[in-house]
Amino acid sequence: MLPSTTRALVHLAWPVFVGQLAVMGYGLVDTLMAGHLSPADLAAVGVGSSIFYSVFVALMGVLIALSPVVARLHGAGETAAIGEQVRQSAWLALFLALPCGLLLVFPEPFLALSRLQPVVETKVRAFLFWQACGVPALLLFRVPYGWSTAVSLPRPMMVFQVLGLLIKLPLNVWFMYGGLGVAAQGGAGCAMASAVTAWVVLGLTLWWVRREAAYRPYGVFERWSWPDPKLIARQLKLGLPIGATFLVDVTAYTFMALFIARLGPDVSAAHQVAANLGALCFMLPASLGHAAAVLVGQALGAGEARQARVTGFVAIAMGLAAALPVCGALWFGRAWIAGFYVTDGKVAAIAAGLISLVACYHFFDALQAVAVNVLRGYHRTVMPMLIYATALWGLGLGGGYVLGLTNLLGPLPAGLVPPLGAPGFWLAAIGSLGVAGGLVTVYLERVSRCRVQ
Repeated sequence: MLPSTTRALVHLAWPVFVGQLAVMGYGLVDTLMAGHLSPADLAAVGVGSSIFYSVFVALMGVLIALSPVVARLHGAGETAAIGEQVRQSAWLALFLALPCGLLLVFPEPFLALSRLQPVVETKVRAFLFWQACGVPALLLFRVPYGWSTAVSLPRPMMVFQVLGLLIKLPLNVWFMYGGLGVAAQGGAGCAMASAVTAWVVLGLTLWWVRREAAYRPYGVFERWSWPDPKLIARQLKLGLPIGATFLVDVTAYTFMALFIARLGPDVSAAHQVAANLGALCFMLPASLGHAAAVLVGQALGAGEARQARVTGFVAIAMGLAAALPVCGALWFGRAWIAGFYVTDGKVAAIAAGLISLVACYHFFDALQAVAVNVLRGYHRTVMPMLIYATALWGLGLGGGYVLGLTNLLGPLPAGLVPPLGAPGFWLAAIGSLGVAGGLVTVYLERVSRCRVQ
């Protein structure tokens, strides 16, 4: 059972991983190119990305519920019901695009937290405006993505995500540096390129799933459906706690950038390097977790609770095993990695210190990423939301603020005196992820055991 489970996880996870790497490549390319413009541009991309993901990922999380819903229907052989659920999810994506776009175009609450220098704030506002232009396409793409992955067809989505990165690369150069009638946009050019890429990729994806034979049995395009409150409510019941969990997770991570921005462009730029690296490393355990959620949902739909339990814990073991060499590479290669990202010596030195903390952070990030995704396969989303809110906002973000920006704790051992600056935020984040990962794993053990009995 274990070898077959491992093979099934790898078969489904690797296309998801490659696709997610391509998406993360957007941020990597943006960070590298902005880092070679100026610290102000890099800081603007970092702060702008933090605000964007704080808003977008929470709403995208609501749509992620489509995947476990469809996986359960697929496992139960209810093919006809899948098409209608997909159509209703598309309506939900359009509804979510409006508040997302408005929050990006009018980001005053987020900017108040970061207290940016005027030159950086201007760049951040331009970055967010262009990101807002791509939001409808980004959210709509999650519908065929979730549907395709849930029925074990992840490779086409991987191809479109990789294609998106290939499209974005030359657009980044064009929009950031100008040419052919376009004025140089600096850091905001990254967001312009992302918006154009999002609409192109969405168009190609819809064209493909409409014509490809593997998708026809689900009848998604056979008829028109108006919004169905009952089916949308079904997805919201599962998706809202997922979205709230994403909101907690992402804001605990990205609000670090907003608070750290108070320490100046150099520290903010260094934190952007560390944050981008941490998010990049996160893709492997997140892909394993997503694959596990699909396989767990399919197993439960087919009435195979024992197989679902085995799949979940095999995925956790694989995630932790893969995390160890990544942690070692970050620790021992921190100076080289920082120099690869930025040319400014001061920023690189600060970033190298933060990357050593990312090495510790990643191990606990891998644990929680797989465990919480497996719980979504079980349609258990409320308890993880509560755990994350308590651990990541309370211990992580609250503790980071105390360690990083205040003197409330007085002198610390080993001659360190707070505030610790950016390292204080990362130390608190490591502790909070350890607590969250441990608690969701214990909860998963209880839930999966009860289903078997």
